Parts: sequence; C-alpha cells; structure tokens
Amino acid sequence: MNKKWISAALTLTLLAPTAIACTKDNSGDEETERVLRVATSMDYGDEGEWFRQQFTEIFEFAHKNIKIEYVPIMDSSMRYGYGGGMKEGEKQPDPMEKLKEVMQGTNPPDVVMFNLQEMGQLISENLLQPLDPLISKDKFDTTDIVPAVIDGLKAGSTDGKLYALAPTFSSSALIYNKKIFDEAGVPYPTDNMTWDDVFDLARRVTKPDDEKPVYGFNFFTQGYSDIFGAVQTYAAPLELRVWDEKGESMTVDSDQWEQVYSTLIQLQKDKIMPGQPDYNNPKMMERYQTSDDNPFGYDDFMSGRLAMGLMHYGELSRIDNANKNAANFKNFTPIEYNAVTMPSHASQPGVVPNLSMNGIMGINTKAGNAEDAWRFLKFINGEDWARAKSKTNYQMVSRKTYIKPKEGSDLNLAAFYNIKPVLNNPMEDWKIYREKPYIYQVHDIGRNEMMQALEGKKTIRDALKAWQTQGDAMLKQMKENPDSFNPGIGKPVPIEG
Repeated sequence: MNKKWISAALTLTLLAPTAIACTKDNSGDEETERVLRVATSMDYGDEGEWFRQQFTEIFEFAHKNIKIEYVPIMDSSMRYGYGGGMKEGEKQPDPMEKLKEVMQGTNPPDVVMFNLQEMGQLISENLLQPLDPLISKDKFDTTDIVPAVIDGLKAGSTDGKLYALAPTFSSSALIYNKKIFDEAGVPYPTDNMTWDDVFDLARRVTKPDDEKPVYGFNFFTQGYSDIFGAVQTYAAPLELRVWDEKGESMTVDSDQWEQVYSTLIQLQKDKIMPGQPDYNNPKMMERYQTSDDNPFGYDDFMSGRLAMGLMHYGELSRIDNANKNAANFKNFTPIEYNAVTMPSHASQPGVVPNLSMNGIMGINTKAGNAEDAWRFLKFINGEDWARAKSKTNYQMVSRKTYIKPKEGSDLNLAAFYNIKPVLNNPMEDWKIYREKPYIYQVHDIGRNEMMQALEGKKTIRDALKAWQTQGDAMLKQMKENPDSFNPGIGKPVPIEG
C-alpha cells in the first residue's frame, strides 16, 4: 500500500473523535449536502491528490455533508508545455493569471491557496476577503499561532489586515554538536547571534586536520560548502538583487556583493567551512564513502566533522533515528546536539530567510459558499487539526501549543519559530521567474565565475564584473529573442564576455 495513503488513514483515525466533536460545535446546517470549491496557483495535478491528502480529507471526514471539489486552473497540456499538447511558439500560461481568471469566472472557487509573494497581488486587486471580521465574530483564537506566521501574513497586505491563514510552516535553525564544543572548551552557541558571532565561534572550534578535520560551520550538513548556494541564504535579508526589478540588467558589480562573497570565500579558504573534496586524495574520499560500518559518511554533522550547521526541522528525525539505532552501526557515535535560532545580520536582527508558510489560503471575494469556506479555514487552522498534524516530522504546525520536543528531549524547538521571516527576498522574485523561466541560466554564469574566484584565478570583483557583463548580454538576448532560450525551439546563442 502507498505510504502516503497509510499516513493519511492513520491521521484520519487519530482525528476522528475530535473532528466529529468539532463539527457539532459549528453553527449552520449539518445535514444538507454542499460543495466547497478549492483552487490553487500551484500544480497538484487535475485531481489534486497531494492537496487532498494534506488538507481536505480530514475536513471531509469531519464534515460528511460537505464535498470538496478541487478546481485545476490549467489542464495538463498547459502544465506540461510543448510535450503535453501546446503548439510550438505558444507561451505557457502564467499560473497566477489563470488563478485570477478562475476566481472571477462564472463558477468561482470559494477557497484559494497561493504563496506569500502572490498574496499581495490578490489583495491589491480585491480578490480576497479580509478575515479579521470573521475572526472577531467567531472569537477564533489566533493568539496561539506562531507570531512569525501571523506577522508574515499581515505584512503581505498593504493595510496590515489578515487575508489568509497558514496551518503549517517550515524553517531552519542552527544546530550544534555539544561534544565538539566541550572538547574545545568553547561555550555553546546561543539564540539571536549575528553571523559574525557565529563565524567567530566557528573559528574557535575548527581543526584543519587533513586526516580528521573538524569544520566550525557550514550552511549545509552534507557535502562541501557550495558558496553560490550559501549566498542565497546569507544575503537574502540584505535584499540584494542579482538583476533589476524587470530582469533586464544585472546589479552584481557592487561593493555589497563583493563583501558578501569575500566573507564566504574566506571562510572556505580558512577551512572554517568544508571545501570541495579532493577526488584524487583516497584518504579524504574514504571519509565520504558510506558502508554498513559508516552509513553517514556523506554527512559532516552525523560523522562528527561539523560543529555547527543550518538544518531544516524535517531533517532532525535523521539524527534522532540514528541515535536511537546507534548500536546497529559499528562506527557511529550518537550525536548529542541542540539548536539555537538561525543567525542574522546586525542590520536586520532576527530576520532570517528560511521560514516559509505552507498551505496559505484565503476566501475568494466572489465565493458562492463563503460560510463553508470560513468553516474550512477555521478547521485546518484550529486546535484539532494541529493536534493531529503535530505528529509529522517534516513540518511544524502553526499553533505553538502543539510544537513540543519528543518526551525526554530538551531540544530547543523555539529556535525554529522565534524569528522574523524575510518578507522581501529579491532572489525569489517569482514574477520574473514566471515571465522569464530560463533566467536561471544567468545564475550559471555567476556560479562559474565565483568558482574561479575561489580557486584564485580571479579576484572576487573581477568575477563579479565578468558576471555582470555576460549576464547583461544574456538578459538582453532574452528580451530581444526569448525563443533562443526555449529548449523546445532552439538553443541559447553563446554569450561572449
């Protein structure tokens, strides 16, 4: 049997008694069969199987007279491009534009799901109902919802009102190996540290030994530190742009970008962060090989080679499961660890990029069944749903009461939510990526240039200048001849620079 269905069935069983009780508490007709239409700008297929498993099956179990109708906003030929039936040269529709079209159609959806970047546009075009009057009328408790989630949702509107709720969220924290700090005689990391604080601490616990190195910090726990990938995390709160707001000209040749790359490249050169493995060094490569005796060689933190690293909440179960089964692994020592809040820049205290809200939903202004739409939002953002979903290991429920460490653990789970989300991350400019789906190729130029800087073949500023020049040429070509970047039509024309 499919594991997803097993999980869904178990969840339904767990929630059945409270869900039924919750239904009886709701006002309104509980006998008449009704339909609640739900649409999203995200692609879950024509039937929305994952969406149903995640959000609607429990609600339907508890509200047997309400049938959820998933509304796909694009048919398969639109979603899958030229291979799925679109004509050559035909532009793939923008999912957001299709959602807005469906929301204002003759049979509009009642509930809509979207991402945070899209919410502001829906609000500005008066396509979402404000939720504050409904919350006040029903005395729906939002005080238990993680402030970062509520504040993030409110900040997505220009009037500071609440137009959507999100039942779960994902985030990262800084985890650390207690043993490494104890052996070095260095105090543990603490909440609310700056990046400079963390880098200084990392230097104190680093052991640049070729045989048995200990790295002080990494943005990842597996593999070497990808400088270009690390920048996506480190620079996001600084609101630095790679290209302008139209995606037509580069902006990387600047003092700020030079400082960002200089900081991270120097950390790798000083072996504070792991560099790319030397594939010609058998002893080094042996450390990364996995076997029955060394099943976690690929992971620096699990192998005791990394003092601190950023880790997503959903990854913690990997450490916990390994610790629980340590007796089965010959060369594995249980990792005693804890977590603190992800570091932030001194100019943006507490603001971190790795917090995303999942299942952001609101009520369509033109909803035909607004009453059940609000009933649905209350349900999946309420206590019973949170209690059932709190058992999952890959995301956190938005209600703090149900965010608890496992019994006997002192893990600082508050480190994952006592933060402020980045509300304007230019590197996640979804509108530009949708308008220019091949603009990611500009990043490939930057990755190559930064690798040359890391290897000492260029200065960092020269690498940025080269990226700026070649990137400008590529962006110009995308504007003047966008089809040259469409693999279904032709190949990109080489960029000189």
